Amino acid sequence: MNDRRQGLSVAQAESASETRQCTLASSFSRSGVGLHSGVMAHVRVLPAEPGRGRYFVRVDLPDAPEVLAKGEAVNPTLLSTELVSGEARVRTVEHLLASLSALGVDNARIEIDGAEVPLLDGSAKEWTIAIADAGIVSQSAPRSTLTLTEPIWIREDDAFVAALPAPELRFTYGIDFEVSAIGNQWYSWSPQQSLFETDIAPARTFGLAHQVEQLRANGLIKGGSLENALVCSSEGWINPPLRFANEPVRHKLLDLIGDLSLLGAFPTAHFLAYKASHRLHTQLVRHILAIRPS
Repeated sequence: MNDRRQGLSVAQAESASETRQCTLASSFSRSGVGLHSGVMAHVRVLPAEPGRGRYFVRVDLPDAPEVLAKGEAVNPTLLSTELVSGEARVRTVEHLLASLSALGVDNARIEIDGAEVPLLDGSAKEWTIAIADAGIVSQSAPRSTLTLTEPIWIREDDAFVAALPAPELRFTYGIDFEVSAIGNQWYSWSPQQSLFETDIAPARTFGLAHQVEQLRANGLIKGGSLENALVCSSEGWINPPLRFANEPVRHKLLDLIGDLSLLGAFPTAHFLAYKASHRLHTQLVRHILAIRPS
């Protein structure tokens, strides 16, 4: 594995609306089954004070321990991102965190009564609807932004994730699968040009039919079904229709945004990934955090 890391500088955005931190105007709740655990959980997302960031509270555990949604809290897992603080952990956080961060919610208290965030319909669509209904308000504290000054690359074989200096925030993802229904797909998205709620959030998680039994034997995707995940076989999609012709790569980009939200604030950069994973995404997060000015 090769990586290169260079310096970052802290800069303030120019417009007043961009410089202020934001939180929810009111709370909202959602319940559902976890993708990997198959266990029902209830989530309540509430406003939080300036500077608190996005954080989980395990209300089902003694003393309701907090688990910060930060890169330092990442615990390596397969096929999802898990955050840990002591004995408390929360898994599959990426869709909810992507929605909060992409819609500009800097501070949020996320109460959960289990160890895995509900999958809902397999996308971030329901989370974005809930956030929009709750409303977003600005706060008095300033929002710091990070500006990359040099490229950062994380590579493993032919898979990689990179953060490149750029004048505006952009995310680009590429995937390549042997099954012809997916094949090679690329998608690039910038929040300055289109809406997360319409172009990214509705993209659902997906899997390959021939891997399902092995994954379940390994204790994964116990809560996955044809109602909350797209499944593809060598003959094609088992449960069409797709919401986008390139829904798989859009979902991978959704995951990337959720994982990068663990930086607290997105650097002004072009994030580029190819055949990457949650593990590579979060390695990039840790490398950026390691060189961020204190």
